[in-house]
Amino acid sequence: MFKIAKPFYIRTISSLHAGSGNDLGIVDLPIQREKHTSFPKIESSSLKGALREAFETKNELDKQKFLSKLKNSNPSLIDFGQQIDEAQKIIFNFDYAIHLAFGYDESYTNENIKAKFGDDTEFAGALGFSDARILFFPIKSAKGVFAWVTCPMVLKRFKEEMELCEMLIPYDNIGVNSGECIVDKDSKVLINEKSVVLEEYFFEAKKDDSAQKYNLIPDFRELKDRIVILNDDDFKDFVNLSTEVITRTKIDNATGTVAQGALFNEEYLPPETIMYYLVFASPIFQKDDSKKGIFKMNGKSEEQLVLEFFENNLPEVIQIGGNATIGKGIVKTKSIIINNSKGGN
Repeated sequence: MFKIAKPFYIRTISSLHAGSGNDLGIVDLPIQREKHTSFPKIESSSLKGALREAFETKNELDKQKFLSKLKNSNPSLIDFGQQIDEAQKIIFNFDYAIHLAFGYDESYTNENIKAKFGDDTEFAGALGFSDARILFFPIKSAKGVFAWVTCPMVLKRFKEEMELCEMLIPYDNIGVNSGECIVDKDSKVLINEKSVVLEEYFFEAKKDDSAQKYNLIPDFRELKDRIVILNDDDFKDFVNLSTEVITRTKIDNATGTVAQGALFNEEYLPPETIMYYLVFASPIFQKDDSKKGIFKMNGKSEEQLVLEFFENNLPEVIQIGGNATIGKGIVKTKSIIINNSKGGN
């Protein structure tokens, strides 16, 4: 049972394809979407896999840097041996911490760690992850280059999920009609102080301090003057019809032409999409209490230490989804901090 939760956001740097497999529709390879809303999402399993890989890659790079620094320090042989031994302990502890936090992985074959901690490692991870859900979606604007659109349904759900993390957003239910929108009084996307044009669609604008609520979230302050709150149905149309759809091909090396049947369409979330997800933490699942020591500290619970381990070691930039070799899926991810949280989470 998970005891505590903390929210994190994802901001796409390059286009992101978290695929749902082949489809019989117009797009051959669509992105993942919620069944009941059709809003874009990233499945928690896809997210967890990407995060674990990011942790393991970071750990491997840190190991190499640490050992290289030791070798270049030119200490005496005795000191060097002691430092290497200490380094190995640190390395093995971090590897094992990843293993405890993310859960048993059949590809986990580090014999040194098994020798230290034993073979009985088939247990659930102490970390859990929600799906990543859409919060702000970038749309081309006639003024101000682009806007971040959202809707009352998305904002209400975001508020409710922040309450699961004991974080409060004083955000009231919003009413906005189709063809209208709500913007900040200092919005960069306003035309003639009374309208907004997104793609080729005109919206009558109402000024409101709704976007100001996001001043509570330090990382989102820059969004305030670009946020456009649309009607739920208008927002749904944009997130369904304004994603990137790219046509790709495969070249036959023998002929230098497009291989037969190799033309396909692939859907992407555009850069500057902002999503959020929750990370849950529980006490360590292990039969042998002696192996839990890595997440024990006076005054703090295991679940707090597990969550701190995740947040403190989370790389700011990671890759999610397919087509990593052509630069897709590069994102920034970081915890969401709301200044008036009820608890210490």
